[in-house]
Amino acid sequence: MKSLFKNKESKVESNSNVHWIPLISIEQINTIKEQSKSETVLIFKHSTRCGISSMVIKRFENMFDETMQNIKVYYLDLLNYRSVSDEVGYAFQVMHQSPQLLVVKDEMAVETASHYDIANVHLQKHK
Repeated sequence: MKSLFKNKESKVESNSNVHWIPLISIEQINTIKEQSKSETVLIFKHSTRCGISSMVIKRFENMFDETMQNIKVYYLDLLNYRSVSDEVGYAFQVMHQSPQLLVVKDEMAVETASHYDIANVHLQKHK
């Protein structure tokens, strides 16, 4: 399995079942809120320089199976898009952590987890 590319454009490449959507602008937060009115949307905040974050993102990818391929998952590169991360925290009323997973429904973060607790999020119930 390839891991995520880490570059200034935050292009995401993976051989997992996760279809990563790069979160690179503050305007996308409004899109996420709109999408969350009709479906669950996930935001994964990742630090490309953190060993724990790298291990957790691999575990997260392994949690996905074919039945979850349609879940929208936004990938936020914290190092390149810190202002977007700050706005995510403000918009969804969550404290910054890294790595961090936000489960967004009806324009609100209904579940958040960080570090190794991300593996305890039951993704099946959110699909």
